Amino acid sequence: MNVQMLGTGSAFAKKYYNTNALIYCEDRTVMLDCGITAPLSLHQLGKTFNDIDALMISHIHADHIGGMEEFALQMKYIFKRKPALFIMETLIDTLWETSLQGGLKQDEFKSLDDYFEVHLLKENRSIQLLPGFNVKAIRTSHIPGKLSYSFLINETFFYSADMRFDAELLDTLVQQGCTTIFHDCQFTSPGAVHTTLDELKSLPEYIQKRVMLMHYDDNRVNYEGQTGTMTFVEQHHLYSF
Repeated sequence: MNVQMLGTGSAFAKKYYNTNALIYCEDRTVMLDCGITAPLSLHQLGKTFNDIDALMISHIHADHIGGMEEFALQMKYIFKRKPALFIMETLIDTLWETSLQGGLKQDEFKSLDDYFEVHLLKENRSIQLLPGFNVKAIRTSHIPGKLSYSFLINETFFYSADMRFDAELLDTLVQQGCTTIFHDCQFTSPGAVHTTLDELKSLPEYIQKRVMLMHYDDNRVNYEGQTGTMTFVEQHHLYSF
């Protein structure tokens, strides 16, 4: 499996773009979240939405779904095919009713099923979604009262998306064989809706050495050399696992 970040920045980052990823498994490409900056980042990589076989969504925030309207319209009218959409069953109605239907609903197109082949995921159930792409969705805390999910992929790669600090979960994942953790990181404390750098630095070294930091602010340069044994995930770099 290879992972390439379309962006590694926080919701308001301009330099590093939204934290969205491309995951390459065998001959398939999965986009993990599709935020506002995803279309531009794809273009900069020389790719189009037609290179994407499936989209998987972690939660309903613009830096994670803000590019979906363009994705759906390009696939419908330019590339004329339906990509797969993997989404939690608890998020599907909210995604359409509160975020997408304003731009996508037309007389002949009344639901997400008109734009995507929708596959509903269940919490804490490990399932092979595509060849070489096994996913377990884990509900994690982010915004109070707002559902958000992290993903354990192929049993060894954990992608936090957006979550508050949960040392117990991270320790459990490592004990069960997780070797790489891409974790969101807010530089300043306290962390109301994201994990902070200080919280991550409180983790034991056997966990820290597996952690790579993403979803950071544009002032990353001020924190170079201050992240313990953890390293930064780099935008557009291809990581092989």
